[in-house]
Amino acid sequence: MKSKKIKKEGFMKGVLTLMFSQVLIKIIGLVYKWYLTNKEGFGDKGNAIYSAGFSIYALLLTLSSTGVPNAVAKLVSARTAKMDYRGAHRIFKIAFGTFAIIGLIGTLILFCGAKYISTEMLQIPEAELSLVALSPAIFFVTIISVFRGFFNGRQNMKATANSQVIEQIFKTVFTIIIVEFIAICSGASTVIMAAGANLATTFAILTSFLYLYIYYSIRRKDLAKEIVTSTNYSTRSLIGTVKNILFVSIPMSLSAILGSINRNIDSMTVVRGLKKFMEEEKAIKQYGILSGKVDTLISLPLSFNIAFATALVPSITAARAVGNNEVVEKRILFSLLTTILIGLPCMVGMMIFAKPILQLLFPNAPDGEIVFIVSAIGIIFMILEQTVNGALQGIGKILTPAISLAIGVSVKLVLNLTLIPIEKIGIIGASIGTIACHMISFIIGFKILKSNLKLKLSFSKFMLKPLIATFVMGVCSYTTFIILNYCIETETLSIIIAIIVAIIIYIVVIFLLKIFTKEEIYTMPYGSKVCKFLEKIKIY
Repeated sequence: MKSKKIKKEGFMKGVLTLMFSQVLIKIIGLVYKWYLTNKEGFGDKGNAIYSAGFSIYALLLTLSSTGVPNAVAKLVSARTAKMDYRGAHRIFKIAFGTFAIIGLIGTLILFCGAKYISTEMLQIPEAELSLVALSPAIFFVTIISVFRGFFNGRQNMKATANSQVIEQIFKTVFTIIIVEFIAICSGASTVIMAAGANLATTFAILTSFLYLYIYYSIRRKDLAKEIVTSTNYSTRSLIGTVKNILFVSIPMSLSAILGSINRNIDSMTVVRGLKKFMEEEKAIKQYGILSGKVDTLISLPLSFNIAFATALVPSITAARAVGNNEVVEKRILFSLLTTILIGLPCMVGMMIFAKPILQLLFPNAPDGEIVFIVSAIGIIFMILEQTVNGALQGIGKILTPAISLAIGVSVKLVLNLTLIPIEKIGIIGASIGTIACHMISFIIGFKILKSNLKLKLSFSKFMLKPLIATFVMGVCSYTTFIILNYCIETETLSIIIAIIVAIIIYIVVIFLLKIFTKEEIYTMPYGSKVCKFLEKIKIY
């Protein structure tokens, strides 16, 4: 009999587990970003050095691990759906060894090439120490990704969620401790503080690895008992299994690699382009505004939605493995609808309140309003692209996200090189390039998804009603903000209240417009209670 300790979660429970953890992670992440940006001697320049180093680390990290969780999850879920627990665990063990070697190679490349990368590629020599500090993290993240993929494939999102939260908590704590210590000892050296902040990332990743190792060790006996009951075990040679893992993981990783390259396009073109008409010091600060503040805020909505993209892969794979196409289509449609309902208000809210949000979070360095407003337009395309890619990977179209994003990234590179050196456009060119990149990638991916599945998207349900709800929310929240600004002296309190009003109004309008059907509400946690309440007040 299967132990309760390793039972599968339902789709929506898994989604909410990941969503809660991702939101918590972003909130905690904002704490250390707030601390660093407002720290004397750090500011936008420190963000530029920190982000430049981190972007190269992220690229090598992507090569060694991002896409591995989804790949391992896909392979493991396909085996467990057929009760082949022995085969699923064998995939995990072989993937562990394979990607540990790949991760070690990534670590050595970053450690040994730090000087060349920072000087020649980034043209920010100050980033060398940051790259060295981050290099050990690649090895551990690669191993972590295999653990997360194994548990995700079993539709147990708790391990991934907990490890991510633990990592972010320790990252924030270590960042503050290390940077404060360095500030005291080095006289607030921006370069050394940036390296210290990245060193904190390495230490935090190590704590996440230790958690997952202990989590797995505690469950080894239960997993062993489960393996004994395994049926439909299909044997495959070690080399054959490695090839299978790489065959699935490489195409999945390509999307993540291209996403990382997309970010690195900014790190390699922004400062270089801006130096055509401004001093290097100012150019670095402009890049710091984009990478340190704007990109951090723009990525917040993605943290809400990544739960759907992550949970869709093993969920759809398992449903397709047993021929249940109805479940596949329902989960994709529900995820797309929820994605739209998350993306639209976040986009509009950030555009409306760009200036007060920057002043609220970064009072010592509030610059970047226009860049923030323009960049926010891309949120809806980024978030939809995320869900569509998860759906495509789940139905076996693992190369499609990479191809569509490759086209988008190519367009971004051309736009960055063309627009950024123009003085009247400057840093805004990078934002325009990012919007175009994700819009093109989403459109291509969505068309291919629709051509492979019978997805019936009602214009009213998926477009008109969400737009109405977002419009009502925007008008009410902005009006609230304007009125409060006249009534109270503190703008900080005004923006906080306006955001709370926006959330409440938006949720109420969603239910008044009956965007969700009763069946969809019932699939949510506490859905039956919500339905009864809505029926009681005569909405449904």
